[in-house]
Amino acid sequence: MALSGTALVLGASGGIGAALVEALQASGRWRQVIGLSRRGEPPLDLTEEATLATAAARLEATAPDLALVILATGLLHEAGHAPEKSWRQLDPAWMARVFAVNAIGPALAMKHLLPRLRRDGPAVFAALSARVGSIGDNQLGGWWSYRASKAALNQLLRTAAIELRRVNPGAACVALHPGTVETGLSAPFARSGLAVQPPALAAQRLLAVLEGLGPAQSGGFFDHRGAPIPW
Repeated sequence: MALSGTALVLGASGGIGAALVEALQASGRWRQVIGLSRRGEPPLDLTEEATLATAAARLEATAPDLALVILATGLLHEAGHAPEKSWRQLDPAWMARVFAVNAIGPALAMKHLLPRLRRDGPAVFAALSARVGSIGDNQLGGWWSYRASKAALNQLLRTAAIELRRVNPGAACVALHPGTVETGLSAPFARSGLAVQPPALAAQRLLAVLEGLGPAQSGGFFDHRGAPIPW
């Protein structure tokens, strides 16, 4: 699709998010590129719905041509917590935290931002998911909270796409797997021999995939080369 107008990146302070903002700005095709994050102004925290409502209200006034929203956020590990290797490591508080960031927060972003997508031209809402969120592709087990939260995200995006089609048939809502990217999220788990991309390359690949998507692909799950991923 020939997207143009306003592009919005949520999670703009992260490795992939910052690279996406830079790539969108460098393309010269967008009227404006907006990057929001917890450290930005206004601050945006997916676990605080009020910050999403504030951002959406500002966009209503400043970005009537919102054509692209990319949700580049995610939680895999943080101090004291790593992906679970076994059910013996399950911790309900940590699981709730991961779901809050990876599934509930993105659902709230859809609630506030999908209605803001332009209707006078093509538009896309895309969220970065992960191949490990594919139930059909799961052959190794482990990573309980992350896998399940990304699977939940995929279902939420699929559901949103169905509802979006009814009210804005020219728009698309998709899940994207960026591959393994050289960021703080993946650094502790990048194995020798694994194809790790620098953020700039990952951003270019993701934007190229988005260019090839339209309403017919809405509700799909695609990797950074544009290939469909099983649910």
